[in-house]
Amino acid sequence: MTIKWLGHSCFLLTSQEGTRIVTDPFDETVGYRVEAIEAEIVSTSHEHYDHNNISIIKGDAKHIKGAGKVRIGDIEVTSVESFHDECKGKKRGKNYIFKFGIDNINICHLGDLGHVLNRKQLEEIGKVDILLVPVGGIYTIDYNEAYEVVELIGPSVVIPMHYKTPALSFELDSADKFLEKMGKWEHTNKQEIMLTKDKIGRDRQVLVLNYTQ
Repeated sequence: MTIKWLGHSCFLLTSQEGTRIVTDPFDETVGYRVEAIEAEIVSTSHEHYDHNNISIIKGDAKHIKGAGKVRIGDIEVTSVESFHDECKGKKRGKNYIFKFGIDNINICHLGDLGHVLNRKQLEEIGKVDILLVPVGGIYTIDYNEAYEVVELIGPSVVIPMHYKTPALSFELDSADKFLEKMGKWEHTNKQEIMLTKDKIGRDRQVLVLNYTQ
């Protein structure tokens, strides 16, 4: 599987068979480059402009949103309901967590999670190998809560997202405090990485992807 960070919470995930998934596509006001992307699947965690611009997806992509389980081609998808804030959605509504089974790897995208997960949500999510976690606070969990969520889920690979970079047009915290809290991490200097089941070990890896404007 390849993982390419397109900025913010948007990733292009590609299976060995060539199935392409785009998560949380954004519009031009976010600051990152917006371009048409070909994909078979697009997921949106919630209906905010920086996460739901499915108009940029080329082809006959299957749009998945809301909670449930579905199989699309070689991809198993599990979606779990959560909230965009700490007040059960009273401030910013619901948020949906997506777990994709790709090439025998479980990769989980937390969307704009606004709270620490409860036991029921953790059970519904199940085993996670790679976790894409928001760390910028303000509109999502902050670095302390992100650390707690990582410890609860227990992935082998952690990739931070939804944090302040020079390209982002609005304020979030940087990833620095989260990385300091995690202790050991690696800046890949790459926008795209390839991970296979045999490369995911027991020792946790925190990988920072490099956005290229």
